[in-house]
Amino acid sequence: MPERKPRKDAVRNRAAVFEAADALFAACQNPEEVTMADIAAAAGVGKGTLFRAFGDRTGLIRALCAARLEPLRKAVEEGPEPLGPATPPPRRVPALLDAVLCFKLDNRHLALALETTGSDSPYRTEHYERWHTLLRDLLDRAPGATDSDFAAHALLAATRADLVEYLAGEKGVPREELRARLAEFTAGVLGTRL
Repeated sequence: MPERKPRKDAVRNRAAVFEAADALFAACQNPEEVTMADIAAAAGVGKGTLFRAFGDRTGLIRALCAARLEPLRKAVEEGPEPLGPATPPPRRVPALLDAVLCFKLDNRHLALALETTGSDSPYRTEHYERWHTLLRDLLDRAPGATDSDFAAHALLAATRADLVEYLAGEKGVPREELRARLAEFTAGVLGTRL
């Protein structure tokens, strides 16, 4: 049986919900302040629509983040250099981490909301497991890298949303400086020179 296309109003509602949630998370001081009622009102839909479509606030945040991460996921799985699978690990690891950092810089409050939902630890979320596994596997193939499991955790810790928010938001570290610092840190882990 062919897969049913979503109704036009469902597609329109989903886009409105994502746009409203993006705006609310970007404008808030604390991601916990944004409620399903806030998002429903800003999107012009009923709360029941949100709960039917996403289950709960965590489901909505995960769906929104997955939609925003889709271009990066696609580039990592299918794309050309520097993110794509044909790129050698010593070049792919820094490119991947830079892309994750840029995503977190561009989506700080959404990333903070995602990292604080669902479990008692951001390290138990699906997206974290996916990035960690990819980095660990790349580090396993990188010459000179040691303890790839721990190194992948350490590299991902440098892109955590709370650290990005602290450095960029509270300390005012410019974007390009953060990117350069991460590249330098990554080079140190990989044992390469910039």
